[in-house]
Amino acid sequence: MSGKDSKGVVFLVGAGPGDPGLITVRGRALLDQADVVIYDYLSNPRLLSYCPRAETIYVGKKAASHSMTQEQINALLVEKAREGKRVVRLKGGDPFVFGRGGEECEALAAAGVKFEVVPGITAAIAGPAYAGIPVTHRDFNSSFTLITGHEKEEEYKESESRSRDAAVGSSDIDWASVAKLPCIAFYMGVKALPRICEKLMANGMSGETPAATIQWATTPKQRTVTGTVRDIVQKVAEAKIGAPAITIVGRVVEMRQAINWFESRPLFGQTIVVTRTRQQASALSQKLEALGARVIEAPTIDLAPPKDFTEVDDAIKHAAHYDWIIFTSANGVRFTRARLDAMERDVRVFGTADIAAIGDATAEAIRRELALHVNLCPDDFVAEALVHALQGHGQIAGHKFLLLRADIARPILRDQLKAHGAAEVRDVAVYETKPAENLPDELLTASDAGEVNWVTFTSSSTVKNFVSLLGSNYATKLKNVKIASIGPITSQTLRDLGLTPTIEAETYNVDGLVEAVAGK
Repeated sequence: MSGKDSKGVVFLVGAGPGDPGLITVRGRALLDQADVVIYDYLSNPRLLSYCPRAETIYVGKKAASHSMTQEQINALLVEKAREGKRVVRLKGGDPFVFGRGGEECEALAAAGVKFEVVPGITAAIAGPAYAGIPVTHRDFNSSFTLITGHEKEEEYKESESRSRDAAVGSSDIDWASVAKLPCIAFYMGVKALPRICEKLMANGMSGETPAATIQWATTPKQRTVTGTVRDIVQKVAEAKIGAPAITIVGRVVEMRQAINWFESRPLFGQTIVVTRTRQQASALSQKLEALGARVIEAPTIDLAPPKDFTEVDDAIKHAAHYDWIIFTSANGVRFTRARLDAMERDVRVFGTADIAAIGDATAEAIRRELALHVNLCPDDFVAEALVHALQGHGQIAGHKFLLLRADIARPILRDQLKAHGAAEVRDVAVYETKPAENLPDELLTASDAGEVNWVTFTSSSTVKNFVSLLGSNYATKLKNVKIASIGPITSQTLRDLGLTPTIEAETYNVDGLVEAVAGK
């Protein structure tokens, strides 16, 4: 720590190179505790989900384009700290590797503001690693050098930087020495790449030295171009590679062909829309991202507790009256658990009732949230299969059922239980659903650009709500997009709306849906 005692404090946190999973444990914890988060262009916006209570301020800076000058950012950090706030300054990569973190610390120290630096994974290490290029290898190099690609070019500097003595002059790079190095990473060097390659060759580096340029490293948008110092400029131009990008020069680039793990994953380069509720989206998103997909979360449903708990509370108080308690979704389990906690009750309210579930995810939620044994969970994850299983065990006629589920749940379960002689069927909505108000800008932008490859649907309601949000010309907008359905009920809803599922999961759950998409 540095500075005088005060309540306010600034944490300079390295956000890592782009993959939100690469932020440090310390960095994520500080985001959760932050009052204010000040983030830049290279910080993945998804990291902001870790600080839902914080004020967020964007101060992004790109070459010749600045949301704020460095001097203004410094002043903002001091201002927020002096208000007594816990401030996280979220910086792409590592704060001190070409991140101007040193200048920000200088300003904080001069103002007497407490600060702490939390290192991050820098792009020169992570980018090549995700491109299958080890930055050191005992057969090729025993040193690794980091250089900024536009270090002191005046065209990239705001007036505040030009006035600093340290910024005077066009370059402090000893190209004669650099050209002898076995492995070099150039940051922010797309625009300067022709000059970099020219300088390397003019100072003795072979034009046949392998080189690679990596754009949007560690993210699903990652693109890698390989070549040599002589032709990498042309190849980058032909591939239309732009910023942010990092270039690595050295024989280690030859290793990419053998160990390119990230870009060879089955869904790499695919953009997939996840339409699940906000509460459920992350599980599906994580599985798709692990296979390389770029995921756009577009929740079409919001979940909420009932406005009136009278019926729910009465059903819970008399739950022991029933022979069977049925849960049809993991959400129903979670909302039931929340209401039990609010009533200061526990699962003893269910007495000796048997427990039934539709779907493995629901059964797992019952075991995890309620610590209850699931007596019946049919192989097919639909209401009709549960009715058939109950009937096969002689467990419908004369029996009493309590259904704890959504307000929009299909009536077929209730109706068939009654039709097969159930003595009583009580259907209680433990949570309510409502359509989302709009689709995220990221999805609309990707859709307009023709970047969306798949849309996944996990229920009939996600289909209906997504179509409604797309508008009357939804069929045209989805014409060239593949559609993934979690099961037959969802597929039928798609067909009813004039849409044909490209694939349907063989197992009607998230894992089955992911397997179906990955196998296509």
